[in-house]
Amino acid sequence: MAAKRAYLDYNASAPLLAAAREAMVAALDLSANPSSVHAEGRAARRLVETARREVAALVNARPEHVVFTSGATEAASTLLTPDWQMGRGSVRMSRLYVSAADHPCLLNGGRFPAAQVTRIGVDANGIADLEALAAALGGHDKADGLPLVAIHAANNETGVIQPIDRIAGIVKAAGGILAVDAVQAAGRVSIDLPAGYADYLILSSHKIGGPKGVGAIVAAADLMMPKPLINGGGQEKGHRGGTENLAAIAGFGAAAREALAGLQAMDAVRQRRDEIEAIVKTLAPDVEIFGTGAPRLANTTFFAIANVKAETAQIAFDLAGVALSAGSACSSGKVGPSHVLKAMGYGDSLGALRVSIGSATGAEDIELFRAALAGIAARQTARDKADRGKAA
Repeated sequence: MAAKRAYLDYNASAPLLAAAREAMVAALDLSANPSSVHAEGRAARRLVETARREVAALVNARPEHVVFTSGATEAASTLLTPDWQMGRGSVRMSRLYVSAADHPCLLNGGRFPAAQVTRIGVDANGIADLEALAAALGGHDKADGLPLVAIHAANNETGVIQPIDRIAGIVKAAGGILAVDAVQAAGRVSIDLPAGYADYLILSSHKIGGPKGVGAIVAAADLMMPKPLINGGGQEKGHRGGTENLAAIAGFGAAAREALAGLQAMDAVRQRRDEIEAIVKTLAPDVEIFGTGAPRLANTTFFAIANVKAETAQIAFDLAGVALSAGSACSSGKVGPSHVLKAMGYGDSLGALRVSIGSATGAEDIELFRAALAGIAARQTARDKADRGKAA
């Protein structure tokens, strides 16, 4: 294993920020339950509410519309349900519509039966087929319930950004509800929830430099909410039972504050991403970079090199001191065909490598990547030459 390491896998989990670590350590000194009414409990409650304001500010939402969860997967499972409440009344969502390139936590349908989930196709860049979405929603029978649309704001593999404003317009025209997985987008693009971006957002702490194990649902309004996934003592206004994870929430809040301030650094991140892509094109001229025909996150590149197996290359990069992914890192370490590339029309067999970086990625990290790729390319050239010799 190489002595020096370059971490280029921010989309899997961003490194813990110093501010988040400090907030967590301070929270660990508060032993009280945030629901307790004594002075110690009130101090813990203030910490939770401070974090709630910081998370809300990241997407320009109201703090009282933020519900903390154990992570984005729980947030998705909470939102993706046929059973909703408006005041004391019930509201039914009769069908869920998702994009074929969505994260598995949306594709799996949450609490919807599989027969009530419709997948909308994507184009060669991974952008949802808006005409197909409009047609599907146009044929939705609202007599049985409302349509619920769930889609990612930015793809975790390709970094491709969906036209959420146009999608929101289609959903609202059909009288539907829109839930957006903003896990990869938050802190990397500006999000203005009250401006009609979506009805609900899904956020994750560890994607923006906070601790793992905490996320949030952020609502544009609190008139209608899904029936709770976890019932308990009435925490989070009854939307999510269980004593709040004080230290994790504090770290999430601090990371959200830093992420909001760091949005101005995305141009510099994009320049480093472009430098990485230039290196790839130079060392592997037959490379294919996915999603370049659509807007992408500044920090993400997803590419395949002809005749180079992604899993093998990932191991070679790791041995050379570079941490990156062969696709998504959200399947318990499993590596297999990318459902995102399949949805984009590339089939099952193509493997790809994902490089995702952050504002802390520097010249030394990029040089380690270049040296590792140069070694991989040289070995592949030697193998190709040997194969041609055998064929002759």
